[in-house]
Amino acid sequence: MNLRRLIALTRKEFRQLLRDSSNLAIGVLLPIVLILIFGYGLSLDVKNAPIAIVMEDSSPTASEAVAGLQLSPVFSPVMLGSMHEAEQLMLARRVDAIVRVPSTFPGDLAAGKGRIQLLVHGSEANRATIIMNYASAALARPRGPAQGVSIEQRMWFNAANTSTWYLVPGLIVLIMTLVGAFLTALVMAREWERGTLEALFVTPVRPAEILLAKIIPYFCVGMGGLVLCLLAARLLFDVPMQGSLILLLLSSMLYLFVAVGMGLLISSVTRNQFLASQVALLTSFMPSLMLSGFLFDLRNVPAVVRGVGHILPATYFMELVKTLFLAGNVWPLILRNCAILAAYAVVLLGLARFVTRKKLD
Repeated sequence: MNLRRLIALTRKEFRQLLRDSSNLAIGVLLPIVLILIFGYGLSLDVKNAPIAIVMEDSSPTASEAVAGLQLSPVFSPVMLGSMHEAEQLMLARRVDAIVRVPSTFPGDLAAGKGRIQLLVHGSEANRATIIMNYASAALARPRGPAQGVSIEQRMWFNAANTSTWYLVPGLIVLIMTLVGAFLTALVMAREWERGTLEALFVTPVRPAEILLAKIIPYFCVGMGGLVLCLLAARLLFDVPMQGSLILLLLSSMLYLFVAVGMGLLISSVTRNQFLASQVALLTSFMPSLMLSGFLFDLRNVPAVVRGVGHILPATYFMELVKTLFLAGNVWPLILRNCAILAAYAVVLLGLARFVTRKKLD
């Protein structure tokens, strides 16, 4: 490998990257948009859920029974006098749940048979389950001294109890996949279409030098996306960093080699911009979004889907990033996932080098 040729090719790639506004939009602007959308616009939490409370009894005992709902930030209660009104609001989807306190509640409670009816709108299964659990906990709280027993609660790895801490670290995986695989595949395929690479093949430049010159600029763009995510996580969303920042940077670099190798391989095989973009989207970005554990816990999906998820390199990097952010330096997990990512990087970059041969078809 000739260092002067490599430097000249790398300078050419940087200039081409800066000249093409579409590349900059995908590599710089789109990560910023994703950070804002997933950080501020997407939330798996339930807050201020409208809930109708039908009080058929106005005694202090009945009022105390629903006090937990009125004081909870999860609910936005609407006090009603009849079930008919509540049902109409539920049908119009203006409330997510109905809590009915019957007129016989004080007497039933004194007899040890107190009951409160809870109806939840079930069209959105996940939201309905969360609302039902929160409402049930608020209604079933002990009234008066609980036999001298106090419960001290603490949530590990997500003290704020917010989905933002869960989603923002995963953005690193999506952004680096987008830049490494999607953008690299698109740009390389464009050069195959235009004949730029064929023009380089008639020069003394070696295929390894061409691939390395292609990797360096987009590697830098991917690391820039990582820096944006880290700044957003700390400055905008207050996500803690429990593990080592150096380990996060090293593992991110390792995954970026995987993503770039995937993009180079796709572009070398397809050699068409449209086809390369579609293949990269279907094999890298969309699976990383849906099947890597970013939105859904893989333990809760069917075995076939879980198996597909464990084939993806993004799954192992997702687990690694969330562990370093929220749990700390869990070395067995870190070493296992880094070893898997290193194997993926070697295989994908090796295949990309194999299919990029210095010859014309």
